Amino acid sequence: MRLGRLLGIDFHVNPFFLALIALFFVAGVLDRGLIAFGVVLVHEMTHALVARHLGIPVNQVELLPFGGVARVEAELALDPVREIYVAVVGPASNLAMFALGLGLKNYGIWHESLGPFFLQCNLLMALFNLLPVLPLDGGRIYRAFRAERDGIGEATYKAAWLGQVMAVIILLAGAAGIWAGYCGLDIPVVALFLLYAATRERLASPYLFMRMIRDKHEELAREGLLPVAHLAALESMPLGRLVRPFVPRKFHLVSVLDRRHRLLGTVTETAVINALLQRGGHATVGELLEGE
Repeated sequence: MRLGRLLGIDFHVNPFFLALIALFFVAGVLDRGLIAFGVVLVHEMTHALVARHLGIPVNQVELLPFGGVARVEAELALDPVREIYVAVVGPASNLAMFALGLGLKNYGIWHESLGPFFLQCNLLMALFNLLPVLPLDGGRIYRAFRAERDGIGEATYKAAWLGQVMAVIILLAGAAGIWAGYCGLDIPVVALFLLYAATRERLASPYLFMRMIRDKHEELAREGLLPVAHLAALESMPLGRLVRPFVPRKFHLVSVLDRRHRLLGTVTETAVINALLQRGGHATVGELLEGE
């Protein structure tokens, strides 16, 4: 549902977030729901404004129960340094609001029931988002560091899988909490959405990988140069495994070796990707040298 437009950014509210607000309403604590909504809004506005400052256009943001999703994920994921900067400021904004709340309390600007909830909401939002799982901010930081070693597709897949595992753990803990009377339905709702969002990120990892390849080739054509990354692979290496360590912003050259580790030839990233699309992931890199 479209909420409105602020600073040139369209804000949409995810149905899961609406369901969470509805739970606050049914429980008779809508004021707390509105505070949670405001905390999420500030959290995501910080992401969007920093992304814009770094030269990444942001036109739309979807608000989720634990943060939000700006329509810039693919572009950010392909630039790990900028992704880290944008991801960090979300939890930082919550910690800043937590400090602001403490300051207001010390000056007597305080509400006995809503004040502690405001502090709790910001602290939980910051800590939860620092978990190293996608689609949370900590997961984006984790992916950015792993992408330089494992490749963007593999790093996304691993971080999203961790998100699915975390969601199941939270869901089970929430169910136990409801049974024991320690919490309400809000915890399972957040867990279900985390599971949904992490699954979506995991399924999108191959498309993110292909976007990385396309963007690198466009940059190479535009700028005329890219840093090179060298790999060595046995001729029997399947292309599906070979491309996993391909990283953003570097063009890969693969030295193909026989079983005795003797050099048979060199293939480029472009040749590997073209063969992958035409022959499939089970084709071997040695086949690319046949007929040369």
